[in-house]
Amino acid sequence: MSVQEIEKAAKELPVNELDGLVTRLFDFFHERWDKQIEEDVRTGRLDDLLNEAREDIRKGRTKPL
Repeated sequence: MSVQEIEKAAKELPVNELDGLVTRLFDFFHERWDKQIEEDVRTGRLDDLLNEAREDIRKGRTKPL
């Protein structure tokens, strides 16, 4: 099924079903995002960014939230 077909079908859904679909897609997207972040951490892809952040903290180049 193509994105265009999905969009067309979504436009024909009743509002409550469309809301449910949007919620499920939102959850699905965030689950995939979380898995990608976990994989990036596990494989060391974020090590450079983490080290840079630690260096910024050490040198006082950050502000508390």
